Amino acid sequence: MSDLKKELHQLCVNHVRKIMEAAELAIADAQRASTDDTKSSAGDKYETGREMMQQETNRNMAQLNEANKLLVVLNRVSTTGVSMYAEPGSVIVTNNGNFYLAISAGVLMLDGKTYFAVSPASPVGNLLSGKKAGEEFTLNGKRYQIESVV
Repeated sequence: MSDLKKELHQLCVNHVRKIMEAAELAIADAQRASTDDTKSSAGDKYETGREMMQQETNRNMAQLNEANKLLVVLNRVSTTGVSMYAEPGSVIVTNNGNFYLAISAGVLMLDGKTYFAVSPASPVGNLLSGKKAGEEFTLNGKRYQIESVV
């Protein structure tokens, strides 16, 4: 079962790396566009274009920074051992879906099964945290029975 945790963890790392690569590419494109922009007779147009590229760079830098924070969180998540209670790194199997408590990375597919990667700070992550097999919780009017925590 620890292989499952390691594989889900790696899928989350891959998810974050894709975000980082996209942000880095967008930053490079914006910087290239900013330096390639030649000053025209309409000086305001030039300055507006440069400002727009700077805003785009800043937005992507913020996205890159957030992705780096997610990697830090993932580095703290254990991929070994079994816990009785849901905690970061746990795989929680319920009657209405499987969850991986780590970061919010959306739907992960592994060996034909669907897992929802959720952050402990998210509404569902908050409901899962500290729960053990046999316990229940309700989310959006739907009742979840925890079958196992690994």
